[in-house]
Amino acid sequence: MKNILIVKLSSIGDVIHALPVSYAIKETYPEAHLTWVVEPPAYDIVAMDACVDEIIVFRKKEFRSPGGFLRAFGPLKEKLQARRYDAVLDLQGLFKSAAIAYLAPAPKGRKYGMWNMREGSQLVSAPVVGPHAHAHVIERYLDVARAIGCAVREVRMPLRVPERAQETAQALFAQAGARMENPYVALIVGASWPTKCWPAEHFAALADWLYEQGRIPVLVGSGAVEAQTAARIERAAEIPPVNLVGRMSLQELAFVFQRAACVVGGDTGPTHLAAGLGAPTVMLMGPTYPQRTGLYGQMENVLVADHPCRECMKRACPKGLDCLAAIAPEQVERKIGALLRLA
Repeated sequence: MKNILIVKLSSIGDVIHALPVSYAIKETYPEAHLTWVVEPPAYDIVAMDACVDEIIVFRKKEFRSPGGFLRAFGPLKEKLQARRYDAVLDLQGLFKSAAIAYLAPAPKGRKYGMWNMREGSQLVSAPVVGPHAHAHVIERYLDVARAIGCAVREVRMPLRVPERAQETAQALFAQAGARMENPYVALIVGASWPTKCWPAEHFAALADWLYEQGRIPVLVGSGAVEAQTAARIERAAEIPPVNLVGRMSLQELAFVFQRAACVVGGDTGPTHLAAGLGAPTVMLMGPTYPQRTGLYGQMENVLVADHPCRECMKRACPKGLDCLAAIAPEQVERKIGALLRLA
């Protein structure tokens, strides 16, 4: 195969889970030109993928008005049709990705998607019902790669952090009063769902314990809500942790994870990024399924909230529970202690 197109637009976590598909393609077809269509929030992730040759950015917001659609459609179509693809992989499985896959020129029967495609996307790309249809989402994506002949001898996220991002991350660390040469643990303070978030008080207790163990707690995240969470953690902790929330790009954050002794977070994109970079990672889960989106390759480091209603897949708890509060700081401390071999 000479030209292959991947359509995986969002979210950040889902895009990260799809990265092994790019490696599987280049592992089997090393000379293939691999193009990836992505939305702006996850662009920095795909830009770090060493196996991707070309990125096409799909700016969904530009298509929401009639005038915007008329202006944006032509340039997008031109980019998509600059090549004729031997295979198109729709790993999103929604109407928006189906529209992109439809525009991409490829031989009949050479457009594929996941087994659970929705919103009519199954009419454009053939759903692949592979042997891992109900396994981890990474394996579900890889089943689509297997459908085009990929051997998948190794599951790898081929990420490389640009030197500029490395330098900036070190500078931001220094500005915050810390040095990356000293052992630290990155704490991801938020997630897209309230039910995926660990309480600020628990993070504060963990931060105090980390200081006692000679490890610097470093808060990371983005957005106003996570900045507020970080502020609550700082107030509740005996010694305020290093706060880098809202100060780093995804690529800079990737370098922080690469250098971290350990990373702790919920079922969210940055936590999956840390695991994909090979960092020892502890994931805290409650409303989502560990077998679907738990830490691939580090499932033993997943802690699940002990509720009868866990894995409910609800963004907000109808019972009014603080879902992840059931995971005590002491549980996380024991897991970190085992990973870092602390006395």
